[in-house]
Amino acid sequence: MEYAKSNDALGVTNRGNPAESGLCTLCRADCTGMCETFVSCMQGRKLLYPRDFGAITAGSKNVDHVGVSYNALRIEGYNYGALGLPKGLTNSADDCIFPNVDITTKFGKNTVTKARVPMMTGALGSTFIAAKYWDSFAIGAALVGYPIVIGENVVGIDREAVIENGKILKAPEMDRRINTYLKYFDGEHGAIIVQLNVEDTRNGVAEYIIEKFGDQVIIELKWGQGAKDIGGEIQVKNLDYAQFLSNRGYVVDPDPNTMEAQEAFKHGALKSFARHSRLGYTDISSEPEVKQNFMDAVAYLRKIGYKRITLKTGAYGMEGLAMAIKYASEAKLDLLTIDGAGGGTGMSPWNMMETWGVPSIYLHAKAREYADILSAKGVDVVDMAFAGGFAREDQMFKALALGAPYVKLICMGRALMIPGFLGSNIEGVLKPERKQKVNGNWDKLPKSVLVNGSYEEEIFANYYDVQTRVGADEIKNIPLGAVAAWTLSDKLGAGLQQLMAGARKFSLSAISREDVIAMNRETAAVTGLAFITEANDDKAKAILKG
Repeated sequence: MEYAKSNDALGVTNRGNPAESGLCTLCRADCTGMCETFVSCMQGRKLLYPRDFGAITAGSKNVDHVGVSYNALRIEGYNYGALGLPKGLTNSADDCIFPNVDITTKFGKNTVTKARVPMMTGALGSTFIAAKYWDSFAIGAALVGYPIVIGENVVGIDREAVIENGKILKAPEMDRRINTYLKYFDGEHGAIIVQLNVEDTRNGVAEYIIEKFGDQVIIELKWGQGAKDIGGEIQVKNLDYAQFLSNRGYVVDPDPNTMEAQEAFKHGALKSFARHSRLGYTDISSEPEVKQNFMDAVAYLRKIGYKRITLKTGAYGMEGLAMAIKYASEAKLDLLTIDGAGGGTGMSPWNMMETWGVPSIYLHAKAREYADILSAKGVDVVDMAFAGGFAREDQMFKALALGAPYVKLICMGRALMIPGFLGSNIEGVLKPERKQKVNGNWDKLPKSVLVNGSYEEEIFANYYDVQTRVGADEIKNIPLGAVAAWTLSDKLGAGLQQLMAGARKFSLSAISREDVIAMNRETAAVTGLAFITEANDDKAKAILKG
């Protein structure tokens, strides 16, 4: 199925080919716009409505709901009732307004973690783009109050990190990332999560984090991601750095220590190297062995002091999905993130992204089915986050409903990175002395920005909300990428509130599977949801026959 590149009603358009999420398949840090997410980072909740009010009328285009995807789901609306009203509200028309919808969420078993909005970032690890824009990503997440994830290999690729015999003595990049977030963290809403892969485990990342930061950090075991079925990759354009990574124990392709690779690089035929992580569980051949190894890892992390532990699993088949849900539940983990195929924030092999793994809606539908099986047996099922191709509030609602009542957060990778790119580019123009520090890519503001204004207070609809949060003096230290993150979050949150109010659900816990319906028979069969004209058809006929 091909997705439209432009939306005339909103006045937005994609630079490249749009994916199911609405983002271009290739999202550039230097892009000048104007996809819906890009514009939402400036205009905020205004992007919920058609443009040019007073001079237009607007109607929905005919959408051909072909194939199985989240776009083949529709949100059900109801004409009476109000469920899940927050404490203190009544079912009066004055109280049942969309701004009163409670979109706060929480996850965890023994230790509860709260968030102001039901979303979290994907893993932002050793990809250089994560390091360059970290201040915007982390400060934005901390101010809004949603979890952010430091991905794999951050210590391992840090030239300044000192590792001796599996013990980290110094890890400045990891310290920088955690401290940046904690500086603006309110201590209650959001969280910072650090992933572990094979190399991180060998390097002693878990031990270093717990010793230095204690239970301020959540630790995450990683079983992969939706982008690929092998370890993470980065591209290295420096021979010396490639050799450094090889000597630190990484797989570097081609091998930078060979004469052939060195000569090819010297003459320009070879321009970069790919650094890969290792596969986990290669010495295990049966499901019971996987379970024992996993439980041992969790027990060790608890022994050294971690109160909150999560698991990230990728788009593996049904066996791997069942393992993840069952083991995470039995181990009483705080969260399980399930990432459908196709997403990626770094250097995943392209044809692998295109052809490997289970697409999101298939994976998520089975996750909910498997969770129900465990719940029926009396198991306290782990809280979940769904990931894989989400960028808009309607997609968030659909995923929350499809996975209800187990899904507490929607994990977004590329969508929550766009505010960092855009804000940094704007800041680099408005404050040239900061251009290099914030990694701005523009020399002047493009028309896509100037239509909103020519300075930050004009450009960002929520600038003064951020200023109110941090104060008139501190706002000068807040990167505009973080202001853009707040503005995008405000749009997503308000849009979600509107959809929930229309479904007569005034808190996240009230959202149910009945709030989404399938637009074609194939999607109904895959998801177990009702076909659009069959949803509540029995109730309709009872009214007619009564």
